[in-house]
Amino acid sequence: MELQDYLRVVRKRWRVIAFVTLLVLALSAAFTMMSTKIYASTTQFFVSTSVGDNVAALQQGNTFTQQRVKSYSQLLESPKVLDPVIEDLGLEVTPDTLASQVSSTVPLDTVILEVTVTETSPQQAAKIAASIDKVFPKTIEEIERVQSGEGSPVKVTVVKPADVNPTPISPRPSRNLALGLVLGLLLGFGVALLREVLDTTVKSQRDVTAVTHKTVIGGIAYDGDAPDHPLIVQVDPRSQRAEAFRVVRTNLQFIDVANPPKSIVVTSSLPGEGKSTTTANLALSIAETGAKVCVIEGNLRRPRLLDYLGFEGSVGLTDVLIGRLDVEDVLQPFGRTTLSVMGAGPIPPNPSELLGSANMERLIEALSARFDYILIDAPPLLPVTDAAVLSTVVDGALVIVGAGVVAKDELKHAIDSLDAVNGQVLGLILNRVREKDGSGAYGSYRYEYVQESERQRAKERRGRSKETKKTPAHVT
Repeated sequence: MELQDYLRVVRKRWRVIAFVTLLVLALSAAFTMMSTKIYASTTQFFVSTSVGDNVAALQQGNTFTQQRVKSYSQLLESPKVLDPVIEDLGLEVTPDTLASQVSSTVPLDTVILEVTVTETSPQQAAKIAASIDKVFPKTIEEIERVQSGEGSPVKVTVVKPADVNPTPISPRPSRNLALGLVLGLLLGFGVALLREVLDTTVKSQRDVTAVTHKTVIGGIAYDGDAPDHPLIVQVDPRSQRAEAFRVVRTNLQFIDVANPPKSIVVTSSLPGEGKSTTTANLALSIAETGAKVCVIEGNLRRPRLLDYLGFEGSVGLTDVLIGRLDVEDVLQPFGRTTLSVMGAGPIPPNPSELLGSANMERLIEALSARFDYILIDAPPLLPVTDAAVLSTVVDGALVIVGAGVVAKDELKHAIDSLDAVNGQVLGLILNRVREKDGSGAYGSYRYEYVQESERQRAKERRGRSKETKKTPAHVT
């Protein structure tokens, strides 16, 4: 992955990163609040030796003292020192337990011994450190005495007595929260990156080109309002989505200038990719140019197209294929446009056989003589074979790719199913593209100037109307 890919993951999954970061911060804060406060009391000893007054003797004594201090650091945690401290303070602990609370350090090239005692009470920590102040020098004097009745050559002096420090050394809220923030960001980014890697759905044109070399002829942005207003080309002709359908229309017209396709099946890999709404809006976009368009509801299993267009589907394609009605009896004009609609009719028990029959071929030929374009809304490719069968009797197929809906391997299998029957894939339309997923030719570009849409103006008018109603009239 490149830097741009990581930035795209952050933009897309920022909610996951923020949630994990806040969760880790909350856990850090809870851990800090629930942790027992630990206090420390520190004392320092200076170790000296009795030597001659010449330079060589002083140097030898200094070296001897530095070596001795290292041993004293270990001796501090032994029962020899700690047993008298326990007895002096009347503590109910073992020497090993007390040793875990006592630590000592020797600064480099010095004869200073620094002792730190930790406890849950600052007063108790100071008492233990003060007891060590009294016990440790006596213990060293006793150990270092060569003969009875003689003085010790080593002297330990307290240079910093123990005192009460009311500030706890643990926990440290600022440090814990800072570590929690850093850890939360790292974990959040890791979770976001893992979700991105495990998410195999198609999200952008780059994902499509990684699966197939078929041409992407357009991209339609995601619109959460689409279920309520499926015919965006008619409802809001100045919107970005409506303009995107016109771009698809233009690209479709230039696919093969010498031999332009007239009969086209529109399908997808799975249900829910926006196949029927795309078919309806594309048909309306083509009809805007004055071309004669016939859109056929070729989904004989779960027909939805006529519901979007606002027609009844009691008669339609199946009636024509079995010879019950003529084409003229089932074609319905769409308002004052050059668009005609043919519904599915009664749902048959054998959709694939009807769609692949000779009657279907003759119907396509007859309609091709009357219309400039024939768009057939077909079922998805993977669940059933209807669309693959239809692709053999038309000039080509358009495959709708639902961003975030279809997986890459599912798209590949769908394209392979068309190739297996020698169906011509005219192009792919990337649908439901979200702005945060846009990485490629579609879904990431914005116009610097966009005309105000009809829906925007309608919302503004409703807002002004409500404000007018709320404003009381001025009475003079």
